[in-house]
Amino acid sequence: NTAAGTNPVAYPATDWRKLLFKNYTSTRRVNLNVSGGGAVARYFVSGSYDRDNGLLKVDHRNNFNNNIDLNSYTLRTNVSIHLTKTTELTARLSGNFDDYTGPISGGAQMYNEVMHSNPVLFPPYYPSDSAHQFVKHIMYGNHTASNGIDVGYTNPYADMTKGYKNYSRSLMMAQLEVKQDLSFITKGLSFRTMANTYRKSFFDVIRSYNPFYYQLLSYDKLSDHYSITNINENSATEYLSYSQGQDTINSSFYLEAMFNYNRTFKEKHGVSAMLVYQMEDRIQANAGDLQQSLPFKNLGLSGRVTYNYDKRYYGEFDFGYNGSERFASNHRFGFFPSFGVAWTVSNENFFQPIKPVISNLRLRATYGIIGNDAIGSPEDRFFYLSNVNLDDPSRRATFGGTSGTTYYLNGVNVSRYSNRDITWETATKKNVALELGIFDHLNFTIEYYSQARDNILMTRAAIPLALGLTAPIRANVGEAIGKGVDISMDYKQFFNNGLWFQSMGNFTYASSEYKVYEEPHYAEAYRYHVGNSIYQNYGYIAEKLFVDDQEAANSPLQNFGPYGGGDIKYLDVNRDGQITEADQVPIGYPKLPEIVYGFGFSAGYKNFDISAFFQGLANESFWINPTATSPFQNNTEVLKAYADSYWSEDNRNINALWPRLSPTVNGNDTQTSTWFMRNGSFLRLKQVEIGYAIPKSIQNKLHTTNLRIYVNGSNLFTFSKFKLWDVEMGGNGLGYPIQKVFNVGLNVNIN
Repeated sequence: NTAAGTNPVAYPATDWRKLLFKNYTSTRRVNLNVSGGGAVARYFVSGSYDRDNGLLKVDHRNNFNNNIDLNSYTLRTNVSIHLTKTTELTARLSGNFDDYTGPISGGAQMYNEVMHSNPVLFPPYYPSDSAHQFVKHIMYGNHTASNGIDVGYTNPYADMTKGYKNYSRSLMMAQLEVKQDLSFITKGLSFRTMANTYRKSFFDVIRSYNPFYYQLLSYDKLSDHYSITNINENSATEYLSYSQGQDTINSSFYLEAMFNYNRTFKEKHGVSAMLVYQMEDRIQANAGDLQQSLPFKNLGLSGRVTYNYDKRYYGEFDFGYNGSERFASNHRFGFFPSFGVAWTVSNENFFQPIKPVISNLRLRATYGIIGNDAIGSPEDRFFYLSNVNLDDPSRRATFGGTSGTTYYLNGVNVSRYSNRDITWETATKKNVALELGIFDHLNFTIEYYSQARDNILMTRAAIPLALGLTAPIRANVGEAIGKGVDISMDYKQFFNNGLWFQSMGNFTYASSEYKVYEEPHYAEAYRYHVGNSIYQNYGYIAEKLFVDDQEAANSPLQNFGPYGGGDIKYLDVNRDGQITEADQVPIGYPKLPEIVYGFGFSAGYKNFDISAFFQGLANESFWINPTATSPFQNNTEVLKAYADSYWSEDNRNINALWPRLSPTVNGNDTQTSTWFMRNGSFLRLKQVEIGYAIPKSIQNKLHTTNLRIYVNGSNLFTFSKFKLWDVEMGGNGLGYPIQKVFNVGLNVNIN
């Protein structure tokens, strides 16, 4: 009856995605820039307005718009004034404002509900009939839960139309900068100071009603008559309620003062120096925690000294002396130096004969140490202070025992112990590079870099339980190394006939490895993190699917819940007769790509231009999420790829994409393993743009200096071995899809 469409109310077949989502939407972008001034003062004012519309369909049964409507406004103004011949004052003001109206749970969550809703149990809503002709509300479809009382299912149509959310976000920034030329003291000396503050605020509100849900009570096939009944009359409402959401306010103040010196002696000796003091103070309202509500403070002093001889030989020394509130007084400040040298070979006299061919040849190398205080979680702001709850109900004691005499006293709980030895994480970085230019058209930069990280914060793994500690103990014990290669290229060529061409490309390979990792002593050497990538994933080796229950019973015990024929069979790596954590091994590439690359070009002929850009990555693995995509659980829709390839009694395919079907999530088949591991490599045509500039003769009449029409598109094509869904969505193929975007625009500069 459902397939035949006998009665869409009694036997529904709802395409939730088609009902709720459009195939495309439109956006708007408007920008305006104005600049001008003279010898004493200059100004720049810019503004923009963006409107992004969602893909949700608007239901006119309500008098409000529940589709996504995001309006963004940006205003920026810069004013520079020469107070004297040597003093310049610059004021910068900017504001960013977002106003949002949309579904209560957001567009991504609505799409998730569409993918996890029953299409045949009930319709989105029941049409009004004679028995309900005086009903004023929408009669949403649903079905009672297994207890026969509560509403048991998700109706995405009801969740979309029952209300809406408003949020407002504002970011205001103000900056004042003063530059003073101090050449009257010594040539090349200058001073600059800058004060910057911002205020960021956000709030949201929800207005909604509780839907009236109805369930099919009976259906007479002969008369084609049905009856329905309300299943939540006591909790449903016909009026909008109000719910206040998140309300946050952040503020920051930043101060910087800098002395700068730059001078050349005897036309060959270039000397420069810089000394910078910086201070930052941040505070967050509604932090929800005493420590996080306190102002965040950081101080720093940094400097740089450079020397070059005849633009051939270069030397540079930098340092940073930074203070962090996170560490005890004995580790609060850290000194981090670095230096570099360079040799511009193409500026040597012996190189001049070949310079028309090799226009630039430069070698450079750097060595430095940097410090990182952003370690641990936000709750671990002050490592040198204990965090103690003197009134913790989870530690309470009970006194008495007879009726009416029982007395409770909350206890003391320590969630962090004081540790005055925690300090900066440091990284020693080395870099060597070659810069090569050919014919003044083609340029290459090739860099090799390495870094050694020390004092990585980790939780100690071997603390005896006899100590009775209630909080983990952490220390700067970890060590790791990383290395990689960066290659970039650009080419440009202009021809006399109005033809021009430019191209660029970049390639990055980066790998990492733990040298010291805090972990227990394992009997199996393959379990250790040392020697593996920081982003290495660990899991089980999946051999195949069990062909039947007999094979499952005669195989090593798998300790992940019930299993049988059609479930995933894992390899007993340590041969102890059962599958446990001891059988997890490093699997796949790292979770972050080791290779990232991109390339593109721009070309033009007279008034026409075209550009394209590709981006890609390689040496990355991801895992299909078997819980989120498991058919039938939580009314999850069945992916066609699973429907086409799964194990069944009629087709015992031990290499099927999906194991045996189950109405619930099977714990045995959701373990991280090679079964759902996939190659995340891809190449994407990220953007293409075609433009046309109106001829100058027409622009002169319109008083414009630039009038260009363009059309572009983003996320147009993707090349990947993974074909089930867009590879950049990762493991959840039922998530909100990546969208293709097409724009038509107009650039105008007015005299």
